[in-house]
Amino acid sequence: MTAPGSTSSRSTPLAGIACVSGGILLLTLSDALAKWVGQFYSPVQLLFLRAAIALPFVLALVAALGGRRALRTRHLGLHLLRGAINVVAATCFYLGLQALPLAETTAIGFAAPLFVTALSVLVLKERVDGARWLAVAAGFVGVLVIVQPGAASFQPAALYPLATAVLYALMMLTARAIGQAESVFTTMFYIVVGQLVCSAVAVPMFWTPPRFEHWPHFAGIALFSTVGLTLITQGFRIGPASVVAPFDYAGLLWASLLGWLVWRDAPGLNDCLGALFIVGSGLYIAWREARSSAARRAGRLSRPPASAR
Repeated sequence: MTAPGSTSSRSTPLAGIACVSGGILLLTLSDALAKWVGQFYSPVQLLFLRAAIALPFVLALVAALGGRRALRTRHLGLHLLRGAINVVAATCFYLGLQALPLAETTAIGFAAPLFVTALSVLVLKERVDGARWLAVAAGFVGVLVIVQPGAASFQPAALYPLATAVLYALMMLTARAIGQAESVFTTMFYIVVGQLVCSAVAVPMFWTPPRFEHWPHFAGIALFSTVGLTLITQGFRIGPASVVAPFDYAGLLWASLLGWLVWRDAPGLNDCLGALFIVGSGLYIAWREARSSAARRAGRLSRPPASAR
């Protein structure tokens, strides 16, 4: 569930794969910490503390890599809207973590690219070919296999990560409204600012005095999520998206392993089958998009300049 930045002109696939793989591991560790400490605190409080702890480090990182220009924006209202969506989406994800196994919650959350494809047609009026629609349908079949609506084993809590996937898809679409005028560092900074501001509005209603022994967990959630997202962003910047994108799904392996080691949650047959559908459809959509983008770039390069026509 990541929004890749622009690939640099000097592509280094192996370094990109290493960044994405390491970033996904750190994000999974952050989710595992949130699942454990979430039994004592509300998701809103976890998000507020995560943003408050992370903001100074993000500010220093963005200023060092992007300079003062990266702190300026012409889309403050849009960034705050994205922050509000992020808070609701992450709250749903944390609620799902409290009630469901880590791997199951992660697998359903990976449906976000499917919703991006579907919503891009409805909201942005983009054209999607039949092959991609079939991939989206296959991915949704995978979601149904995991969630099992109507079955005796259905858990309403499975709707939380599903809502997260929809909301993260909306976040990805709103990023297109910002366009290329602002760097990835600007977006990184303001998503944390938006998360902090929007969670601060609601956190007084859910506040529980933090225990001293839980502060390392709060710091771990903030550190792992911030560094993880930074590594993933860098991975997509320095490596071809079609090469590094599949390693995004390594999160399912890490989530399954951590879920078994910490909570003794072993994924069932339906979870594995559903995840296979979701991952397969997501990879196919990413491959088709990369191929279409390459064809469009090749078409632009092959056109003669206007003066030659």
